[in-house]
Amino acid sequence: MFLKRFSSTSAWTLPQTIRQILSSGQQPPSKIHVHGWVKSVRRQKNVTFAVINDGSCVSGLQAVLTHNSNPTLHALTNGASVRMTGSIVASRGSGQAKELQVDSVEVLGECNPETYPIQKQALSVEYLRDHAHLRPRTDANASMLRLRSSLLRSLHDFFERHDFCYAHTPILTSSDCEGAGETFRVTPSSTPSPSHQSPAGSPPPDPHSEFFSHPAYLTVSSQLHLEALAASLARVYTLSPCFRAEPSQTNRHLAEFWMLEAEWAWTRGVDDVCGLVEACAKHALGAGGDERALLTKGIAGHEERLRSLEAAAGSESWARMTYTEAIAELEKYHASSDAKARPFVFEPKWGQGLQSEHEKWLSEVLIKGPVFVTDYPSSVKPFYMRMNDDERTVACFDLLVPYVGELVGGSLREERLDALKKRMSTHALDPEGEEYGWYVDLRRFGSAPHGGFGMGFERLVSWVSGIENVRECIAMPRWAKRMLL
Repeated sequence: MFLKRFSSTSAWTLPQTIRQILSSGQQPPSKIHVHGWVKSVRRQKNVTFAVINDGSCVSGLQAVLTHNSNPTLHALTNGASVRMTGSIVASRGSGQAKELQVDSVEVLGECNPETYPIQKQALSVEYLRDHAHLRPRTDANASMLRLRSSLLRSLHDFFERHDFCYAHTPILTSSDCEGAGETFRVTPSSTPSPSHQSPAGSPPPDPHSEFFSHPAYLTVSSQLHLEALAASLARVYTLSPCFRAEPSQTNRHLAEFWMLEAEWAWTRGVDDVCGLVEACAKHALGAGGDERALLTKGIAGHEERLRSLEAAAGSESWARMTYTEAIAELEKYHASSDAKARPFVFEPKWGQGLQSEHEKWLSEVLIKGPVFVTDYPSSVKPFYMRMNDDERTVACFDLLVPYVGELVGGSLREERLDALKKRMSTHALDPEGEEYGWYVDLRRFGSAPHGGFGMGFERLVSWVSGIENVRECIAMPRWAKRMLL
């Protein structure tokens, strides 16, 4: 048997996308192939104008087709998939610098304009959610998806610059990181779920028949596993899916969402982590300018939102205030209002968590920009947060931003063994048990001061884009009572 060696005469390349064609300053080849979907068609007596887009950019490419040389023009309809061959020339009309003079067109996939669900007229949010598989074909949803991609690249670039190691963390876990009980139980499809009642007369499911020998859940956070990695690599981060069985129907909650999480060893205080978060978020605000412009354009008050983002990106340092100071400001504003028209549905009170209305008032009205609220009462925060010297509050923060509320939550982690065991006991967690024993072990062997944070990726998209509901900030949204595909 002979091994034949073949030499290539030219380097392999992908065909240019429409974005590359439009942005290139070089003269394109005399003949070029362009692929895309038809976004609009305008027919005149001797010529047809079609706008095609391959999803690579906001603007499409105008194609000019003469009727004599293109016998398949009858199949050129909105939504059709096409391959066009022709020349890129300077456009004679307004609205675009370049256009494609088409020599030939091949309709690869026809689209019946009578039954195509994505018509040119305005489509409601609910209608598009019902057609989530076709929703990316709308300009707004496609721009959102490209914005997600731009933000992702920006975040990876930021952490790479600061020498963080990207890591993959488990999706299946044996513990509830937040301790809130909002987890999805995972069982093989052939095994009855814990809530499934056995047929009459049959024995209940064997507790020892668990696939992993103990209950398993979809992760609600990668934090605990990242802490284990940070105990070796010092600086680690991940962007991974998280799952919470939370029945909330607000515009800020999803059952499946993506979370940017980072852990950092040898932090000295909460300000260290706040500084990292601020630098990271400001870096992300520079991404996806074209997409942001399109997405915010149709939103009420979009100019004010853009100014708010620009101010946040350009400010020297974002505001910081303690939880106690925040509650004092909220209580003062609440008490100063007419008793019959209180500004808050939930009365602010020390020792209780901040509600969404409180978070938005602090960021939009009081501070008029992003604000870090630090040092919450230990009773409203998870067990892993480091206790402050006052024994009442923990070294933590929430980053609140206008129009969204909480964007980031973070803290110093409790690195002291005895203090962690005490905190776990107050949360009815066994520090020596199988579920959390490994986490406590990290404090037994070379424990180091460390901290970290989690940023909801869909909330970041919402803040940057002006999209109010996170269900429109992800390709295929899942929330309580709703998972269509």
